[in-house]
Amino acid sequence: MLHGPNLNLLGKREPEVYGSTTLDAINQQLEQASKGLEIHLSILQSNHEGVLVDAIQQAFGQQQGLLINPGAYTHTSVAIRDAIAAIDLPTVEVHLSNIYRREAFRHHSYIAPVAIGQISGFGADSYLWGLHALVQHLRKSIPA
Repeated sequence: MLHGPNLNLLGKREPEVYGSTTLDAINQQLEQASKGLEIHLSILQSNHEGVLVDAIQQAFGQQQGLLINPGAYTHTSVAIRDAIAAIDLPTVEVHLSNIYRREAFRHHSYIAPVAIGQISGFGADSYLWGLHALVQHLRKSIPA
């Protein structure tokens, strides 16, 4: 699970857009869900594009999938897009808000074309549904 820039401010930052749930609470929900799904989950938040690119590259050969909320980098980062494409891990993009109901510049995602899916607009539930979708995809893809 990678959280992009400014997500560390959840609960304080524009609660009318992003809700009042903190990043710690979202991470706790994800960790609880991962136990129920019997998976290992690594979580990182960074405000720095290069740190996120490094984490994506380090996932190669170490992780089976990637859940990411790239935050504002969704709309600007070819570097994150290229890192995801390079490691070719199933990736689900998530957003708290519906990016298509917001400012026009937020309607474009560099990540979506290299992701298996995108979930947005359901607040903290977007993360949980994204995790479940990723795990379901992986379990269908791995031969028994």
